[in-house]
Amino acid sequence: MITLKGENIYLRALEPEDLEFIHTIENDETIWEISNTITPYSRYLIKQYLEQAHKDIFEVKQLRLVISSYKDESLGMIDLFDFDFKNSRAGVGILVKEAGNRGKGYGKEALKLLIDYSFSHLGLHQLYCNISEENKVSITLFTNQGFKEIGLKKDWIHNNGTYKNEYLFQLINN
Repeated sequence: MITLKGENIYLRALEPEDLEFIHTIENDETIWEISNTITPYSRYLIKQYLEQAHKDIFEVKQLRLVISSYKDESLGMIDLFDFDFKNSRAGVGILVKEAGNRGKGYGKEALKLLIDYSFSHLGLHQLYCNISEENKVSITLFTNQGFKEIGLKKDWIHNNGTYKNEYLFQLINN
């Protein structure tokens, strides 16, 4: 079995050619709430980030992968963040770009591949994610992959003058 290859998509490392793709995603204000972003990113900063993307997860505490079709179309990104070697855990974030690519199972397949990779290759004990209370699609995605709701953070996200609740989900490798 090849861990990062699925039936319809595969997960790949970032490449210098991903500059425009990442620039577009990082500067999409409609998703800033999800990524806790409040300012745009320049191409220069993203280029610097890509130059460091080859570094090991143990060094930078993050792993960002592109969700790619077998036609080499970049469909989105999936991340492990806040990698904690001592406690054997990491956070998970996922974004499938553009509504036309959503609802086709790419996110589900990418998340399953990342879970398998995290538990089998990185030896993690647990994964967690934070999801806005109103993001029903993401809640369904993660719960269908075995994540359990373990808490509700009240008034956790401030956006456009209002506060929103955020759930914490966890998946333990048994």
